[in-house]
Amino acid sequence: MTDGQKTAFEKYWPQYGLSLHGGLIESSVIFGRSAPVVLEIGFGMGASLHAMLATEPDKDFIGIEVHPPGVGRLISDAGKDGLTNLRVYLADAVDVLDDCIVNESLDRVQLYFPDPWHKKKHNKRRIVQPVFVEKIRQKLKVGGVFHLATDWEPYAEYMMEVLSAAESFENRAGAGQFSPRPDYRPITKFEKRGERLGHGVWDLLFERTG
Repeated sequence: MTDGQKTAFEKYWPQYGLSLHGGLIESSVIFGRSAPVVLEIGFGMGASLHAMLATEPDKDFIGIEVHPPGVGRLISDAGKDGLTNLRVYLADAVDVLDDCIVNESLDRVQLYFPDPWHKKKHNKRRIVQPVFVEKIRQKLKVGGVFHLATDWEPYAEYMMEVLSAAESFENRAGAGQFSPRPDYRPITKFEKRGERLGHGVWDLLFERTG
């Protein structure tokens, strides 16, 4: 971590940080209001999530990331902007889902550009697996959305296969179809660079139906 990121932890973690040891959370208590709740898993350096905090002030956001530099950057940026609709876990997503997120409490779950683990022998390390998808289903409200995005077509096809086979999920774009990028998902610098090189990005939006 840079000195700036360390300083950000000292200054902003008390405001934004959540701990696994805190157990199940009640969003209306931690945010001090009742609002739709969005969970982002693996927010990286936090640029997209930071942008959403400002463009969707009517929603409360919970971010999960395992890398301290990204957490430091996000809470620093949010703190400097005086944004209050963010809370963050520096932890493994599965642990947070198991120990801290109440069933049927989330309006949207975001998983953007997860590691595709290109090699076939590493495919089992991919976060998108049937057991994980069922975990997400349990945490979403009925009508809530699981939004995934990737820039690697084989992983997009794999995600489509897993989500399409999952119980009580419906593809908002229609069976087997990818969705246009929703306005709320910012285009990342990485994505812009990829577009110039002719690379694609695939968005999947699956709604919990039961």
